[in-house]
Amino acid sequence: MLPTITTRSFRPFYMPNFFDDDFFPVHSRSTNSVPAVNVREDDKNFTLEVAIPGIDKKDLKIDVNEDVLTISSESKSESEENKNGYKRKEFSYSAFSRSFYVPENVNREKIEANYKDGILTVALPKQEEEKNKITRKIEIS
Repeated sequence: MLPTITTRSFRPFYMPNFFDDDFFPVHSRSTNSVPAVNVREDDKNFTLEVAIPGIDKKDLKIDVNEDVLTISSESKSESEENKNGYKRKEFSYSAFSRSFYVPENVNREKIEANYKDGILTVALPKQEEEKNKITRKIEIS
């Protein structure tokens, strides 16, 4: 299977229970940046299903470097509002990176990815084995 080799997340200034959701509902948006991953295997593919709702497809990055496949994202946003003499400025930053070993029998040239409804699906097709393998007994003289 595809074991995870690294997990990194970044949550600046995180203070649990300091900003109560009832008092500051803006802070209820979680920036927990370690997405859940399902790994499936069948006869033809390994398939990764990564749960990353709310992330824009343009912020996703998938790289294969030798035997390591890395899925990462980084996003920043800012907003500013001036109303009735009050000024409000907010910003957010979130990032994650998950890496997996890629087995030797995966065809790296044919890896494909699809992002729909908050689920990133990465298909890692297995290479076809030689169909003309000949088995025979060799006599020793």
